[in-house]
Amino acid sequence: MKRIANVLVAAGAAGIVSIGGAAFPAGAVTHHAAGCSVNWGINAKHRGSQTITVATRVKGVRAGRHGGFDRLVIDMSGGKQPPFSARYVKKIVADPSGKVLKVRGKAKILIVVRGPAGRHYHPNAVNLADVSGFKTFRQLRGAGSFERVTSIGLGVRAKLPFRVFELGSSQAGWRIVIDVAH
Repeated sequence: MKRIANVLVAAGAAGIVSIGGAAFPAGAVTHHAAGCSVNWGINAKHRGSQTITVATRVKGVRAGRHGGFDRLVIDMSGGKQPPFSARYVKKIVADPSGKVLKVRGKAKILIVVRGPAGRHYHPNAVNLADVSGFKTFRQLRGAGSFERVTSIGLGVRAKLPFRVFELGSSQAGWRIVIDVAH
């Protein structure tokens, strides 16, 4: 037991943190009280069945800067809790055309919401939100909405740890939150 404690102390002193099986410099990982129960890492994240869709609509997206991360919020209508997934991909492909989309950033996260685009949401917009001046985000691009599945491409400066969680209710509406560490 003492040997394990010595190894942990040495890793901490070296400034290395392991998340989801990958090692990062300690400065690349930010811990927040709100994220205690939510896993940070570079692995794919999802909630719900990836084979069903719901009528809950994507109403819009917004982005914000925070102390240790940049945040993307996808605003949804009320109704059933929408299944979603987010994962790093080599390229963002438009749904349903299959066209490869140019997205600024050295790394790309594909976000798929298993619900249709709402009336005022532009699913093919080149810039869904202004992320100029953000530390991590480079571009937020619509990648289409087809057969009640809405896709969003998020360009980031590097393949960094991220977390995804949902807030809201069936009456008030849902928010899917994606935080990417600086």
